[in-house]
Amino acid sequence: MTTEKTQTQSIADTAFVVAPKKPIRIKLIRTEDFDQWLTSLATDAQSWVQRQNFAAKPSQWASLDDSEGEMVVAGWDGADNIASLGSLPLSLPEGDYALLDAVSDLQVTGWGLGCYQFTRYKKPDRQAARLLIPADNNAAAIINICTATCLTRDLINTPAQDMAPSHLEAEVAALAEQFDAHYQVTRGDELLDLECGALHAVGRAAEDAPRLLDLTWGNPDHPKVTLVGKGVTFDSGGLDIKPPNAMRWMKKDMGGAANVIGLAYLVMAQALPVRLRLLVPAAENAIAGNAFRPGDVLHTHKGLTVEIDNTDAEGRLLLCDALSIACEDKPEVIFDYATLTGAARAAVGAELSAMFCNHDGLALDLHKHGEDIDDPLWRMPLHQGYNFMIESKVADVVNSAASPYAGAITAGLFLQKFVEHDRWVHFDINAFNVRSRPGRPEGGEAMGLRAVYNYLAATYGAA
Repeated sequence: MTTEKTQTQSIADTAFVVAPKKPIRIKLIRTEDFDQWLTSLATDAQSWVQRQNFAAKPSQWASLDDSEGEMVVAGWDGADNIASLGSLPLSLPEGDYALLDAVSDLQVTGWGLGCYQFTRYKKPDRQAARLLIPADNNAAAIINICTATCLTRDLINTPAQDMAPSHLEAEVAALAEQFDAHYQVTRGDELLDLECGALHAVGRAAEDAPRLLDLTWGNPDHPKVTLVGKGVTFDSGGLDIKPPNAMRWMKKDMGGAANVIGLAYLVMAQALPVRLRLLVPAAENAIAGNAFRPGDVLHTHKGLTVEIDNTDAEGRLLLCDALSIACEDKPEVIFDYATLTGAARAAVGAELSAMFCNHDGLALDLHKHGEDIDDPLWRMPLHQGYNFMIESKVADVVNSAASPYAGAITAGLFLQKFVEHDRWVHFDINAFNVRSRPGRPEGGEAMGLRAVYNYLAATYGAA
């Protein structure tokens, strides 16, 4: 088994161009201004635009010549978001382009995200069009954000055969080497010595051993920020095996780990003045003679015992040990990401990040940053009244409620029992686009990544 890291193409090369010789110009036309703009053109030009069925609606574009040569006009609804330019890189003809209009960093980021193609196993049908980043935009930050997002997407899109726990280890090790971070890993039965009985139990039936990946970076005197990501590299459901239609896309069950790896990359690439810790509990939930069983009682790092109601509620078992460890060095804030429950998808769908938070001010700040950066979050309640659903008669807590109600909330309440911290955020995300949108192609997706990065940059400042 090879454990080389994923080779994410450089977004700086595939999406952007530094010094094009003669780029094709792009002019944005607001939908509401289309009629006025059209009447300003010569009669022949009006006819040419109309023959292309261009009405300046979002994602529409048309070619046009003027006294300076070839140009493109693109429809725009006036919104400052990822979609503004996100559809253009793979719909415009291949080549180099330059904008005639001032745009935001977010819009240029949308261009970069719209260039994404997963090419590990299949050559793309075409190359993306490349954009000259305007001088007034922050090129370095845009490229770092796009690179972090594309790294996250690549990790999620890679099938389990090439994204086992050892492969996730290689990713984090490579990240540590790139940014001169400290890195350590605890594997297999060593997890029992660390008292991570829950993480060990989930992964012990797999050929590729479970492990806890632990990276630290930054000045120890800076504020501590800890990221935790669920790294279930494939989820069969365990002995409570999933039906085929539910198992089909379980390569994405390490989407939480992918998101925190991408976010860690961005924090370090942008040199935020924080003391970063990245914890990735990684395991495959496989089936073998030594698989953990319904009715088993597991011992956790925090000392709480957990009765297993359902082996398919395994992600929270990885997270509970990692979150307990995360609290030990008393960071300023803890963020965890996980593809945890179908109930969250039922509540908010596949395109919103369900957010649980035990601090009202922090939750409000994150929601605002999500809105500002087009990375939407929706707060869900940690309703303490539902704790009765995860009570156990033989252990401190049961891992899955018998009730069909409030599944995302009871999962959050389970995790909260392992968190001794007053600034903790839990994201229950889909980590996968089920449809293609401008700048957001179908497949693996970073969710809540840019929102949290914006919050961190605003709170702790640039380096």
